[in-house]
Amino acid sequence: MTTGLEVMARFEQFAAPAWAEDWDHVGWQLGDPTRAVRRMLITLDVRPAVVDEAIDAGVDLIFSHHPLMFRPAKDLDLRQPQNAMYAKLLAHGITVYSAHTNLDSAPGGMNDWLAAQLGLQNLTGLVPSKLSSPTGEPVALGRVGDLPVALSPAEFVSWCQQHFHVAGLRFVTPPAAVTQIKRVAIVGGAGSEFYPQVLAAGAQAYVTGDVSYHVAQDMQAAGLMLVDPGHHIEVVCVKQLTTLFKKWAQLAKWPLEIQASQVKTEPFKFMMKDEMK
Repeated sequence: MTTGLEVMARFEQFAAPAWAEDWDHVGWQLGDPTRAVRRMLITLDVRPAVVDEAIDAGVDLIFSHHPLMFRPAKDLDLRQPQNAMYAKLLAHGITVYSAHTNLDSAPGGMNDWLAAQLGLQNLTGLVPSKLSSPTGEPVALGRVGDLPVALSPAEFVSWCQQHFHVAGLRFVTPPAAVTQIKRVAIVGGAGSEFYPQVLAAGAQAYVTGDVSYHVAQDMQAAGLMLVDPGHHIEVVCVKQLTTLFKKWAQLAKWPLEIQASQVKTEPFKFMMKDEMK
């Protein structure tokens, strides 16, 4: 018998909960971690359609990047969709574990996967932690690196759209004096507050999501190019984590089936010309 505790103990060697930001809520979210697990589902978000997918597949354990309970429930009124989702998970004996900013900061974790998608080289951490991994590798939020070739700002926008496979994105052009983009910083999710560190790292462009209107103006005034491809690019973690958990299961000989969620949780669509995409 393999329990959720056993499976996540192995994961926490890769991305320790202590590496999460102070405001974050990572780890066990709901259910009984001591129960046996036979099927596990990897997802970016836990949403009602993902819960239905898990129930249909006979899943015992859901692993998500974004925390199921990011904010505390104020009541248990089942007319509220979030509460109804909790009740459905409990009724079907499904346990949920989430790894958020600890996975973002982990060596070989979220921001390394995103940097690899962009083809960045010579990577360093953007916002270092005081902690280190068991192997001595630095723990840091975000990455800074170099593109394989210098690109014009317009070429860099296209590069991001192609490599992140997004229908649309927002961007802020740099001053006319910035004609080449070579050094790039990236923070998955919402990382607008880190743009001073991006400037200090000598990057010409910053890739992050959920940037507000006024912060985008501040970045532009500071001479920084911004590309905001959205929060959902973090879905890269689903494939990567599925591969990791399958490798760990094989090494540990866990009788555990691991599958990637097929539900797309991106809420946004883009209108381009006369088409909805």
